[in-house]
Amino acid sequence: MTDKKFILDLSYEDIFQILASWGEQDYRADQIWKGLYSSLWLTASEFTTISNTLREKLHNEFFLSHLSPLKKVVSQDGFTTKTLFGLPEGVAIEAVLMEYENRQTLCISTQVGCSLGCKFCATGQMGFKRNLSSGEIIEQVLYYARLLRDKGEKVTNIVYMGMGEPFLNFDATMNSYSNLNNPNGFNLGARRFTISTVGIIPKILEFTEERNQINLAISLHAADNQLRSSLLPINKKYPLEQLLEACHKYVSHTGRRITFEWALIQGINDSNNQADKLGRLLKNLNCHVNLIPLNPTEGFPREKSKPNQVKDFKRILERYNIPCTVRVRRGIDIQAGCGQLASELP
Repeated sequence: MTDKKFILDLSYEDIFQILASWGEQDYRADQIWKGLYSSLWLTASEFTTISNTLREKLHNEFFLSHLSPLKKVVSQDGFTTKTLFGLPEGVAIEAVLMEYENRQTLCISTQVGCSLGCKFCATGQMGFKRNLSSGEIIEQVLYYARLLRDKGEKVTNIVYMGMGEPFLNFDATMNSYSNLNNPNGFNLGARRFTISTVGIIPKILEFTEERNQINLAISLHAADNQLRSSLLPINKKYPLEQLLEACHKYVSHTGRRITFEWALIQGINDSNNQADKLGRLLKNLNCHVNLIPLNPTEGFPREKSKPNQVKDFKRILERYNIPCTVRVRRGIDIQAGCGQLASELP
């Protein structure tokens, strides 16, 4: 049994203290941190800024990687790349890169599978296996950062919306943000991060108290408890009234706008009546609604809403003065929806 630590699980302070215990000078922590998060080095041998002795110790004491890319698929238009990563014990996660004209957005995983069982989500259909460590979350970002660097580009946005519920792995999610936000390394600004949750109210309130600049998104998908509970079973524990109360607290305490995600499912939640209910539910809240035509999955063989119904839904929300956009569908040909690639594994 090895005692080696996974270095990406460590904060800068952790690395500083370990090196101090080895008798190394303070600046060595900066060199290793920048090697990991700025130079994006993947092996100890690449750390040419430190001595051979320290490089050898780095190799012997730490794992620098936990993830093994198993499969990479690119959409026909070339704008979406999805990677299936294997973990040491044989399970897998996914991360997706979506490239736009002025930004490169990563959608990353926080758990292997998910325990919440949302009906239309491939990850929810596979069940929960375990939480990811903060380093395993971070490594997804660094992997894509290397790919983008080779094209002269960089990660501009990170969305915690891949496999898993980030607020059920709260500490690891927030620690991964802290490392990636650190100005001495990866240096991605707080407003470039979005955490998406189905509505874990205690963690929304905890997140609110931290008063950081990370964006918050709520997967809503229905405007009444009966329909929402049928699509998202967590609604039985945290019903809409309580969820909206927490959302109002978030907006009033932070002064930040909140985003609501709505997967438009033909004949399920795309009616004018649902749009009207949603408009009345959100009309006094500083928010934005992101309409997402459904990515069908094998376990939920429904269709995305028809274009005219999408327009009607959007028009009704705008009648309530609620800002609303329709997300461009990306990566349908490569099953870019979270969990769709991993669900193919035996």
